[in-house]
Amino acid sequence: MKASLHPLADKYLSRLNANDRDRIDDAIEGLEKEPPEGDIKPLKGQPGFFRLRTGGYRLLFRINEKGILITHIDQRGQAYGKKNKGGKR
Repeated sequence: MKASLHPLADKYLSRLNANDRDRIDDAIEGLEKEPPEGDIKPLKGQPGFFRLRTGGYRLLFRINEKGILITHIDQRGQAYGKKNKGGKR
């Protein structure tokens, strides 16, 4: 299944250093495999949303008929609060 990045997630990813960006790129490739690879769990209180843990970062995403949409990428402590506040950044 193909993964795509929301523009805000893409912007955040582009600002990271090369090592972190490469780690997240590898995690996204694993997410696209069948079955998906990685530490994936559903988000509590957010039906249809999941998180992928990769090091100190969290990728929040949802799956629909078009594929996987990664809506947020952020550091561990920051990712969940932004999603719970309506996803505004």
